[in-house]
Formats: sequence, C-alpha cells, structure tokens
Amino acid sequence: MDLLDAHGRAMDVFDRAVHKVGAGDWHSPTPCRDWDVRTLVNHLVGEQLWVPDLLSGRTVEEVGDAYDGDVLGDDPVGAWTSAAQAARAAWLEPHTLDRDVHLSFGDSEGEDYCWQMTVDLAVHGWDLATALGMDAGLGDDLVSTLLGYVGPRAKAWQGSGLFGDPVPVPADADPQTRLLAMLGRRPR
Repeated sequence: MDLLDAHGRAMDVFDRAVHKVGAGDWHSPTPCRDWDVRTLVNHLVGEQLWVPDLLSGRTVEEVGDAYDGDVLGDDPVGAWTSAAQAARAAWLEPHTLDRDVHLSFGDSEGEDYCWQMTVDLAVHGWDLATALGMDAGLGDDLVSTLLGYVGPRAKAWQGSGLFGDPVPVPADADPQTRLLAMLGRRPR
C-alpha cells in the first residue's frame, strides 16, 4: 500500500470512530492517559487544520496560535469533517510528498510529515474506537504498511513524547498488537 493510500485508510479509521461519538461520550477516558474523547478529537482536528497551511509553505511562526486551544466549538464532528476534508485535499495535491515542510521541530520532507500524520491518525483512531467500545481493527493492509514504517523507528522515538514507550507483548502477538505496543498502547 502506498503512503497516500495508507493516509486515506488511517483517516477513515479515525473518521468512523468520530462519527460514533455520542453526546455522553465526549468526556469519557481514552487509552491516552490524560486525554478524554473531546481532547483526543481536538488534538486530531488541530493537526488536520495545520496541514493545508504547512503544505502550502507557511511556517509555524506565520500560522501562529491560530489552531491553539479548543478548535471543536459547538460541533466537534463538523469541525473534524471540515478539517479532515481540507487536509486530505491538501495531501492529494500534486508533489506534496516532495515538498519541504516547516514543522515546529524543524524542516521535514512532505513524505515524512505524511507518515507522521498517518501513524497518528491510525493510533488515535484505535484509541478513540477503544474508548467508545467499538471494533478497533485497523485492517491488515494498513497495519502491515505502518509496521514497515514504525518498526525501524520505534526505538528512536522512545522518550520523544511522540508516543508512549513500547510495551512488551508475547512473541506470537498479531501484527496490530505489535504495532500498537511499539507505540505505547496496551491492546486488550
């Protein structure tokens, strides 16, 4: 599976879960220790809002604090849908993966930025689905693609704050369990 297909699948995973959030779910806990459902969705909406600006060449300094704080307003699902559609459209523009992107930690290639966003969408899609008691399967193709990317990088990410520290799993754990464990999740 190529990167843009993986990104689309990861976005679909998160999108399905967001559309299942009920009125009483927004303050429910998630596998992200300090985040409830609303905080998790706010994080992902904020990330999607950044994408069109950063892919168009704007810097973090130019965007400023436009996406700080609560970006969900009174319609969290609508905020997600709007931000996700704009982000996906930006990723599908020609040559986005070849562009230089100015991120908070320095310049990065568009391809690396897309991988980061794809992994984040997938793992947080799992987090949200798990919080809601939904089927949290990511799909074999997406898991295989993400394992190929995450596997060689998991040790380097330890302590970076990007994800939790890896957790041990049995040697015969299925691929999704191994992926999630690399990213600090404890699959049930």
